[in-house]
Amino acid sequence: MKPLIGVSTSARGGWRSFLAIRFALWRAGATARRITAGKPYDLNELDGIIAGGGDDISATLYGGSLIPDVRLDPERDALETKLIRSAVSRGLPVLGICRGAQMINVSLGGNLHADVWEAFKSAPEIRTVLPRKRITVSKDSWLDTILECDGCRVNALHHQSVDSLGEGLRVSATDDYGIIQAIESVSRPQILGVQWHPELMPFTRNQLGLFTWLADTARNRETKTEHFMPGFERQAG
Repeated sequence: MKPLIGVSTSARGGWRSFLAIRFALWRAGATARRITAGKPYDLNELDGIIAGGGDDISATLYGGSLIPDVRLDPERDALETKLIRSAVSRGLPVLGICRGAQMINVSLGGNLHADVWEAFKSAPEIRTVLPRKRITVSKDSWLDTILECDGCRVNALHHQSVDSLGEGLRVSATDDYGIIQAIESVSRPQILGVQWHPELMPFTRNQLGLFTWLADTARNRETKTEHFMPGFERQAG
């Protein structure tokens, strides 16, 4: 059977992102179900989760500085905080894309750079769907076994970035300026967040590998409830 993956997106305009992710999951052998704020979902029916890209995350969630004139989505923030924590407590595999990677980090107790260009003044402001940014993947990481590339080129559309890490997470990729480009769970390959948009590069073998990893992990996971990280079963709703 094809694993069923819940994909969280913005309720406004998020259908474009969902279609791209659904196509990538289809190529990886999985089925997608869109999840948005205000729309009921049953986590018991899902085999894995993708937290997709979108608006900035509210600084109130991680104690950061408010940035004026930035579009926020507090309803989605609340949805994904609960969704990610619940998925983690059940042992569901989770893939975060851009905002989704940041949301994983915040949901597990980490924080963000509210404005990546203010935090990394020497870094060029690269914002493109084309693979123009070079990243270095840690050789001892789960991500390295998935991408199997040295000096990968990825796209970049983000305004925020991971700062201090959440519980049970480690850095698995950075760019040439030290900006964190990927995070993952420490103990086993169950949680992965990437700062770029692999769904916009679905015909690139190593980027499709992220969706294949999720589909395979979801398909082969244990059916019993697993408490993946101590403490988060108490916070999961």
